[in-house]
Amino acid sequence: MKTSCPLFRWKAWAGAKRTMAWSLLGSVQLLQPDFTSAQSFQTVNMAIPAKSFQMVIYPVAQQKGYMKEEGLDQRVIFIAPTTSIQAMLGGDVQFTGAGTSALVSIARGNTPLKVVVATNDRVLQWLVTRPEITSLKDLKGKKIATTGVAAVATFMARQVLTKHGLDGNKDVTYLDVGQGNQLAALLGGGFDAAILSVEQRYVALDKGMREMFFMGNEVKNSWGTLATTDKLIKENPKMVSGFVRATIKALRYLRQDKEGTISAMLKFSGVSRQQATRVYDDIIGTFTRNGVVDDETQRNDLNIIRQVTNTNETMPNAKAYDFSFAQQADQQLNKAGWRP
Repeated sequence: MKTSCPLFRWKAWAGAKRTMAWSLLGSVQLLQPDFTSAQSFQTVNMAIPAKSFQMVIYPVAQQKGYMKEEGLDQRVIFIAPTTSIQAMLGGDVQFTGAGTSALVSIARGNTPLKVVVATNDRVLQWLVTRPEITSLKDLKGKKIATTGVAAVATFMARQVLTKHGLDGNKDVTYLDVGQGNQLAALLGGGFDAAILSVEQRYVALDKGMREMFFMGNEVKNSWGTLATTDKLIKENPKMVSGFVRATIKALRYLRQDKEGTISAMLKFSGVSRQQATRVYDDIIGTFTRNGVVDDETQRNDLNIIRQVTNTNETMPNAKAYDFSFAQQADQQLNKAGWRP
């Protein structure tokens, strides 16, 4: 019988793919330390969408033993953002790094989720053009490769272009080339510009493309957010508190130990040391110090989500965010004088 229920589809997918999923767990627990204590740990499944730099905090939290200190056995699984939301609602995953997808789900369906940590306080996306494009005004009538015409980064690009004198909705054409294909589309010559991730940006620049702007300098939004369910917050606040505290420790570690972070990145993503060093130097300053962004940033995030979901309803920050665990963890670590 055919069903349109997303949760049912997730359960069916999970049943058919469970063997593959758990084998993945073994392959991505990349940095787990050896603990010989007889203490029993509570398993926590963490879904991440990609091996991007901001996601390295979770393997770091594992490698440094921060999760074990909280009585947690973290298992990292690579799952697409929408599927990770369904997995959380089904109880198979406890946390996801696809916090933006969680916000979209809250706005569209009043889904009982919360963003509990903000990894970055600036958006790690770049508009990169072909070398002959020398100004934003040159983009009028041109084509921009994106990951979706309704993607959050696309709406941000529209906002930035409008701020700089173009009609961000009409003066350019946004085309969805599929996740991860923007760079190839730009280099192939069929597009005049592309919205790129940090890793894609370097390749484009090395190929002679021109960086037009860094989204993080143009908009005041968060990036790389961690989300969980209202149910887990209510029924197991100890797990949420421990997971968030371990994450905050990892955030502090990233800022303090460049070489250790680069080594973790090499194991996590397989990039070269040169690339990992380049990424670290460029964007380490975008990481939050305590996993929290201010009210204005939260409102800006929800305003973009409102555009993505095409709704006029203004969502209060408290409906989408709960930074109390991060704030409490930061205070506890400060009081204890904790350092990486």
